[in-house]
Amino acid sequence: MKSLLGQKLYLRIWLAIVAAVALLTLVVGWLWQMALDHDREERDARMARELVLRNAAGEVVGRSPARAVRVPGQALEFQVTMNDGQTLYVQLPRPSRPPGVPPSTRRSASTAFWLQAPFGFVWLLSLVGLAVALGTYPVVRRLTKRLEGLQKGVERWGQGDLSTRLPVQGQDEVAFLAERFNASAERVQTLLQAHKALLANASHELRSPLARIRMGLELLGRDPGTASARAEIARNIAELDQLIDEILLASRLDMRDAHAAGALGPTEEIDLVGLAAEECARTGAELEVAEGSPPVLVQGHARLLRRVLRNLLENARRYGQPAATTPGDEAAVRLVIGVQPAAPANGARPGRPAMAVVAVEDRGPGVPAELRERIFEPFYRLPGASEREGGVGLGLSLVRSIAQRHHGQVRCEDRPGGGARFVLELPM
Repeated sequence: MKSLLGQKLYLRIWLAIVAAVALLTLVVGWLWQMALDHDREERDARMARELVLRNAAGEVVGRSPARAVRVPGQALEFQVTMNDGQTLYVQLPRPSRPPGVPPSTRRSASTAFWLQAPFGFVWLLSLVGLAVALGTYPVVRRLTKRLEGLQKGVERWGQGDLSTRLPVQGQDEVAFLAERFNASAERVQTLLQAHKALLANASHELRSPLARIRMGLELLGRDPGTASARAEIARNIAELDQLIDEILLASRLDMRDAHAAGALGPTEEIDLVGLAAEECARTGAELEVAEGSPPVLVQGHARLLRRVLRNLLENARRYGQPAATTPGDEAAVRLVIGVQPAAPANGARPGRPAMAVVAVEDRGPGVPAELRERIFEPFYRLPGASEREGGVGLGLSLVRSIAQRHHGQVRCEDRPGGGARFVLELPM
């Protein structure tokens, strides 16, 4: 309950109004109770007076305390003791009712009991509190619902949907805040798109000088004395070409709306086993598929998913080689494909669809636990990694970006027996 009040503004405003009215009712009830007590004291004082009877000569013939006794169905009756010892009974009848007026309905004993103090005050407080709660809730809820819409829009924008804009309603502070947010979001989106477009265009324009350098390298001839220099230049050109290719792909992914269906073109049904077999044959990795497993089919873009598998396999082949091998050792890189069954909803935990699980394992030194998230950042390299091993630091970043575009995820963990294990999960 405390957590709910801390998160819901409309509940706090509503309860504040109800508490204020309840406090006002308490004060009014206290004053009302004081008035009732004062009236009761005056009535008791009147009842404590002395009743005196005089004759025509003005002489007192009898007196007695004015103690009234209510006679059922009649009136108040006073008992007066005369000086000669006789007792007189004096009745004070009720006012006569005009003709044609029906007799007033007397309250029952239970009704009169509930209207008496302090129960009458409790009923008054309860009724006033209920009326205020029912009357103020729609007003407060309508006010804070706009703030909730603002909160949801900011959350969507913070999750990467830069096209999110908030509806502007009214002329108050909430509307002004929505206008300022929309202007800021538009400016940020424009700046980011301009930056990504510039990066993509610059990367594309670099292909022309690279092609000329490659052609000039071929025209140098086959002089054995310059073979090592030509090999080094060719390696650098290949690395630059790979960097440009991955920058262009990353720019295209970032410039698309991640929440728009078909933003990267139409999707198709892809057989992950066939795709993995082609990439394993290309890199020399071992492919392992459980016997009798169902077809592993996912919806997505074949070109992007092929890039995911290729980047994972190339990364494992580049950095996951064991320090020493002996005949009979298992393959240095292995790709395992399986299916994780769907999980039904269980109480507050939502259900999960069936997932295709692709695990790429190597036998290298592994990745330290504190760096298993940083390796998915663009241009990040593990400490001690040599540039001569290849790679530009964008491969794993692209893997995560493509996995998220397919509503999946990727993580790095330890491989039993040593090495690293990259796990890719995609919904089927």
